[in-house]
Amino acid sequence: MKYLGIFALLLVLFSCNEKKIAVVDKDAFAFDYEGKQTRLYTLENENGLICQITNYGARVVSLFAPDKNGKLGDVIVGYGTGKDFVEGEEYFFGGIIGRYGNRIANGAFSIDSVQYQLEKNDGDNHLHGGSKGFYHQIWNVESNTASEIIFSLVSPDMDSGYPGTVKVKVKYQLTADNALKIEYSATSDKKTILNLTNHSYFNLKDGGKSSINGHLMYINADKFTPVNGGLIPTGELAAVAGTPMDFTKPTAIGDRVDADFEQIKLGHGYDHNWVLNTNGDVTKVAAKVVDPESGRGLEVYTSEPGIQFYGGNFLKGTAVGKNGIKYAYRSAFCLETQHFPDSPNKPEFPSVILNPGQEYHSVCIYKFTTEK
Repeated sequence: MKYLGIFALLLVLFSCNEKKIAVVDKDAFAFDYEGKQTRLYTLENENGLICQITNYGARVVSLFAPDKNGKLGDVIVGYGTGKDFVEGEEYFFGGIIGRYGNRIANGAFSIDSVQYQLEKNDGDNHLHGGSKGFYHQIWNVESNTASEIIFSLVSPDMDSGYPGTVKVKVKYQLTADNALKIEYSATSDKKTILNLTNHSYFNLKDGGKSSINGHLMYINADKFTPVNGGLIPTGELAAVAGTPMDFTKPTAIGDRVDADFEQIKLGHGYDHNWVLNTNGDVTKVAAKVVDPESGRGLEVYTSEPGIQFYGGNFLKGTAVGKNGIKYAYRSAFCLETQHFPDSPNKPEFPSVILNPGQEYHSVCIYKFTTEK
């Protein structure tokens, strides 16, 4: 490959709260992509929390959070150079996903009896906006301060098959309470569909060197959306009680990940959407993950009705990331706040229609905690 790995990953020492940590060098992200310049931006809050984000796909590249002893560690799994993001295996590491996060059956949907055909980039289905989705484009930087950055992107009419010219903004902010707050806003000049999310991969223990199966998971959801063999929801909202999908009490991710349960087999583990009990209230915890060894915790808050928990089932040890780490099977997890998969074809699901004159707005908060 083109994997540059550790040899091309330039690191610099970054002083933070009298500690020294290795952050990704901005030079590793300075190159030309389709006539535009890629860049790396570093945010820091008053507590020393550090997050690095690139304008290529508005992707989160690293996030340094403290463990129970105050030691900062990178909890984001992904590549360490811009060219690896462009040329490496595409796992959507850290990217903003659009126009539609998750799957659309047969790559097709209708609005007012007009059918739209999208790219089929996941078997017979459309996934994450297609091969040229928002994660694969250069975003404009509207503003940038020490702890906040705002990206913007214009998606033209029929971009990847979607109707309407959509103008999108995404604001990343490191808050005083050690959270990475992501705010999405968008408008369209035609009736369209929109479902934006962030695809960051996390490993709270060691940044992807080992399995996440020992992490304890809580999801504030009594129901989930079962899927068929193509991971398309059947339309049912099924109870989690009595199944391996029940995370209403903190449970090790690996406890039931290989259970003899149809949905686990179909997803090769966890790759499902949970129906949140939070009703869009961003003050209520939607999900929480804790690594008992490091004491690092991650709380998720969102205005969205659902959350996709993906346990890294398709990582296979061939993607070479930061510090030369080969990301193995189930070495990272994602918690993608979203509307439900295939909602355009499921009228019983919450609507993803965006009308002209409306403003799309969504909030996702990843808050980092420590536990002894």
